[in-house]
Amino acid sequence: MRPKLANRRTGGFTLVELLIVVIILAILAAIVVPQFSAATDDAKLSSLDTTLANVRAAVDLYYQQHGVYPGDVTSVGAACAAGPSGATGTGAADTAQAFLDQLSRYTNSAGESCTKSDANFKYGQYLKKATLPANPLTNVATLSVSTTGALGMTSSVSNGGWKYDVVTGQFIADHQDYDDR
Repeated sequence: MRPKLANRRTGGFTLVELLIVVIILAILAAIVVPQFSAATDDAKLSSLDTTLANVRAAVDLYYQQHGVYPGDVTSVGAACAAGPSGATGTGAADTAQAFLDQLSRYTNSAGESCTKSDANFKYGQYLKKATLPANPLTNVATLSVSTTGALGMTSSVSNGGWKYDVVTGQFIADHQDYDDR
């Protein structure tokens, strides 16, 4: 009788043992998975805060050097003296294109922009890319420009990119839940 019992024990796990292991794994998964999703949300908010800080710093530096906020004046103007490969800006005043031209290109004291630096176009580049990064919460990179000049600007949408006021220099996430960051 002993040899039969020994053969039976080496055959594998019982159904009850396997069921207990599966239940333990399910309990662990129920505990761990919500923590990963919370970490993802925290990472998105951290990325939002970093992007806001970087763009706001660029806007502030532009203001210090020009006396107006980017986008408040046209980026179109004098031809670049740096040669034929230098391209001037294309943005009219109070537009997203003027904002991007003036922050991503070299500018003169009047805010006109050029892709090449020379004695006239000596300010900038404030941002290294000619496009804004996408809002990490919504994955939208559009820029809505306002000219109201009211401090405390708020968002009116729940899934936008960015919102900017050319009079006050306020730059916010265009998202109703996070426009106060």
